[in-house]
Amino acid sequence: MSSQRPTKDAAEGRPAGWAAPGAALVRSAPTDVVPPLASLGRVHIMGIAGTGMSGLARILLRRGVPVSGCEARDSATVAALRAAGATVLIGNAPEHLADADTFVYTTAINPAHPEFIAARASGKPCLRRAAALAAALEGHRVVAVTGTHGKTTTTSLLTVAAQACGLNPSFAIGANLYESGINAHLGDGEYAIVEADESDGSFLLTRPAMAIITNVEADHLENHGDLEGIFRAFEQFVDRVDPAGLLLTCADEPGARRIAEYARGRGARVRSYGEAADADVRVEDVVERSDGVRCVVTAEGLGRATVQVGALVGRHMALNAAAALAMALELGMDPDTVLATWREFRGVSRRFELRGEAGGVRVYDDYAHHPTEVAAAVVAARPAAPRGRVIAVFQPGTFSRTQTFADQFAQALALADVAVVMDIFPAREEPLPGVTGALIATRIAPPTQVVYEPSYSAVPARVAELARPGDLVMTMGIGDVYLLCPEIIAAVAERAGQ
Repeated sequence: MSSQRPTKDAAEGRPAGWAAPGAALVRSAPTDVVPPLASLGRVHIMGIAGTGMSGLARILLRRGVPVSGCEARDSATVAALRAAGATVLIGNAPEHLADADTFVYTTAINPAHPEFIAARASGKPCLRRAAALAAALEGHRVVAVTGTHGKTTTTSLLTVAAQACGLNPSFAIGANLYESGINAHLGDGEYAIVEADESDGSFLLTRPAMAIITNVEADHLENHGDLEGIFRAFEQFVDRVDPAGLLLTCADEPGARRIAEYARGRGARVRSYGEAADADVRVEDVVERSDGVRCVVTAEGLGRATVQVGALVGRHMALNAAAALAMALELGMDPDTVLATWREFRGVSRRFELRGEAGGVRVYDDYAHHPTEVAAAVVAARPAAPRGRVIAVFQPGTFSRTQTFADQFAQALALADVAVVMDIFPAREEPLPGVTGALIATRIAPPTQVVYEPSYSAVPARVAELARPGDLVMTMGIGDVYLLCPEIIAAVAERAGQ
């Protein structure tokens, strides 16, 4: 992983590889050079409290690297980073960069961000988050987990298993583990278990000893152009896996099967998992429960074992568990310890996370933001609402994704009894004419009840009007919809007279 300081576009002053929303260019380059850890000096992280950035900051601090960063507002994460030794400044100002030697950014950052402009103009190294993470994990063997869906859960299951088995791994995950309350750690073990992000191509800055690919679908087309561009990126990722290592792929998913065939053609050692008859690690007898998932897994070195995972719901979670179990066996973990640990698994933040209950209505939150994920989350919620309805509250993320997948989002939300569609969380993008949450809401077919609520602040009251005892409300999306959960709970309670 790596980088020389990115070159700048002569006209715009943007780092090489950056593309405007909608452009068919990957915004992270596999040619970036990962600098030696010792060369970083003082590191300044823009958006330091973000999920990926906060994890990077924790690992750098544990390696003795001085870290500063900026954030828009105070938060619990900001307080935790300060307690760990980081200097976190609120607001954006070029003077924040004065003492830094290296700057770290993600492609989610707006190129007009004042600190980003100042960093690019400084002449000092500007690293993508993935390159900085690779430097921070110098000396560790990386186990990378990637794919369009399921990365966070699979990485989390593998991490807690490795911890229970005494491997003390380093890890970097896209969400906080309930067991530890953190998303990253520098361990003294041999392995670093990393959620590798394909969205902007930054997984191409890893050199994994071993890897898992959960699935490959169309997403982040503003970065990759089209589905073939995504497959090219995954092929490049496969080429970076140690030939003496292992690539695990899902046998049930067509995109992952295609990448597996590519890998075999390159002479890689490939194993598969899934319910497919030809899977090397076979999943059978899946039972979806309101408090977890159970299945039977058959594999070499394991025999036939019952796998039960707490807190994770839905059939797709059985596949994530099978992937993590297959890799755990490859790393020499004791299967009995792994399975016992997973029975007590408490989950991952924003993955079917119970946020509270009022008036007989339970409120959950989920990170689902792709049509496949939304459909899976709604279906998985059914067993948890046996006597009520599933009310899906969806905040679309980015204008380009909404425009591309409006029909598919509508089909996924039609699986709910009631769909409340919010307006779009823009992330880094500028608005596209005519693209709003209504683009999805107007395409959802009856009998699903549909409410389009473009006002963020009005959503809790609208949900409270709709909900009745026994219902399950689930907020979904990549944006700030999760912040509404306490307000929804309060509005339901008030309406119920509690």
